Amino acid sequence: MTDRLTARDAIARVASGFTELPVPEGMSAPDGPIAWQGYDEQRARAARRTGEQESVVCGTGLVGATEAVLISFEFGFLGGSLGERTGDRLEAAYTHARERRLAVVSLIATGGSRMQEGMRALAQLQRVARQSALTRAAGLPQVAVARDPTTGGGWATLGAGADVILALPGAQIGFAGSRVRPPEADPHAYTAEAQWAAGQVDAVVRPEELPGTLARWLRLLTGGSPTPLPAASDAAGRPPAADHAAESSRSLQPAPPPRALGRAGLPATGWDAVLQARSPRRPRAAACLDAYFETRESISGDRCGGVDRGMLCGFGLYEGRTIAYAAQCGTPTLPAGYRTAARLIRLADRLSVPVLTLIDTPGAANDADAERAGAGAAIADLFGAVATARVPVTTLLIGEGGSGGALALAAPHNTWVTPDSYFSVIAPEQAAAILKRGPEATRTTADQLRLRPQDLVDLGIARGIVPAPPPEEESSP
Repeated sequence: MTDRLTARDAIARVASGFTELPVPEGMSAPDGPIAWQGYDEQRARAARRTGEQESVVCGTGLVGATEAVLISFEFGFLGGSLGERTGDRLEAAYTHARERRLAVVSLIATGGSRMQEGMRALAQLQRVARQSALTRAAGLPQVAVARDPTTGGGWATLGAGADVILALPGAQIGFAGSRVRPPEADPHAYTAEAQWAAGQVDAVVRPEELPGTLARWLRLLTGGSPTPLPAASDAAGRPPAADHAAESSRSLQPAPPPRALGRAGLPATGWDAVLQARSPRRPRAAACLDAYFETRESISGDRCGGVDRGMLCGFGLYEGRTIAYAAQCGTPTLPAGYRTAARLIRLADRLSVPVLTLIDTPGAANDADAERAGAGAAIADLFGAVATARVPVTTLLIGEGGSGGALALAAPHNTWVTPDSYFSVIAPEQAAAILKRGPEATRTTADQLRLRPQDLVDLGIARGIVPAPPPEEESSP
């Protein structure tokens, strides 16, 4: 079980210079909107116990060096539940974030909607969802920290609807709280660790590491927009972000391709290219990312219950600017991996952050489990995310490029290759089998496929070959 801080202590843990926002004025009928007997006294007791007048505290503060709007739940006030006055405060906080062009950080600890206000309380979820959507359309990041507990509508809006979700160890997280879930349900399924394993949260972060982690995330997520978007809204309250975001995105410089880390030269034959790309000594995605970025943070999971540890996605700092990345690790890519990459690219697009993709896979996973998990739909979705991205996408092929399962991650007209890589419409062994050739014909088939790095440049598939580092850098760190 995590430590249960007050709302203000939770803010003090991660931010400095906190200034509370003005509290919106609101009228409350005696005992609330549905005249729940004794509700006024319940609120008064909660106020005396906590020193707060509502279940959320909202304001601005510095998280590291980044100013943000902070929303912190006071669980001691009626279980951190959401009522109409809670909705007033949340709407004011989101509006302030859009007016000031600030990220939103939610420190959540809630049991859900306030039953003493009936459906008027539940309707606040629609209100919060709209504010979150407007903030998303304005190109502003939203980061959630799931404290203990994070359940009900608070999880289904501020929590699960955030761009990046961090969780404290042992926190109870789930739509169903402990008192309403089926008695036979496995309680572990509702923990931070289980939600991370299922791809529903991006990281489980220890309390002492949370301030630094949040500071790095906000620096990365707010470091990609070169042109501030206007805060004006139309008559319906919608910020005119789309056109301005598109204009801003077009002005972005694409991420330069990383340098090759391997020592291999250009292959003489197609089969040589395949062997070099499949070599266990060839550098993999993690090494490339570590060499490229000063610092990076990862997102995890497809938000549909799946995780592919063979697809690394996140944001990193390169020469002082933020670049998003999606990188295959040399394994067959699972449907969850494609969905996570698509999620990453769409988030980068909203935040005006250029994207780098690294291709290295023998192909998409094609077993029965992958088919049941929607392999075709997941690949199609990633193709669509790359094709419609307004931000520039740069691709480097660092190893195997196996068919459409690799091409889905490739940037049209901005794909580069390393000397120890290949890209093919199909693997040479499979091509020979389809053509009813014996295994001895695999090498010849590899040559016919024209899959070498230099072939890819000649065919117009790749813009160029990224050279290996010069010999004098071989011993450099």
